[in-house]
Amino acid sequence: MINRTILVGRLTRDPELRKTGTGKSVVNFTIACNRQFGNRDEADFISCVAWNQTADFMANYLTKGALVGLEGRIQTGSYEDRETGKVIYTTDVIVDTLQALESRSQREQGSPQPQSYARPQNTYQDPAPKFAMDPEPSSPMDDEPVLDITSDDLPF
Repeated sequence: MINRTILVGRLTRDPELRKTGTGKSVVNFTIACNRQFGNRDEADFISCVAWNQTADFMANYLTKGALVGLEGRIQTGSYEDRETGKVIYTTDVIVDTLQALESRSQREQGSPQPQSYARPQNTYQDPAPKFAMDPEPSSPMDDEPVLDITSDDLPF
């Protein structure tokens, strides 16, 4: 079975570092990932959890709006709401690796607006040059005899 996910998105708020009773670092955070819906852009808000050194890194170096790439696994769970007694179901990405995809200075210079989560226009251009095909390619095998094989000749 495979349970892997790769996400690229922007942090929706500043990471808040917490410590467990055993001293482990943990950060619960949400990233906004763009997707196109018809002719407009929308964002999915995905809950994530980072532990230990990853959590420490996020708390020390990342802020709201930071562009991050992460890899992890999806984990579901549930808990009972103390006030209402209802069972609440959760789905989170447990982060294995996380990378900041832009420096703090890049983020400040570009002054992204994390509230809008606008997707940049596709500006990709194919760098491969276009070549005309040689109508009769020459090959050392041109002098070889051609084998005439039909599907009835094959053993499978």
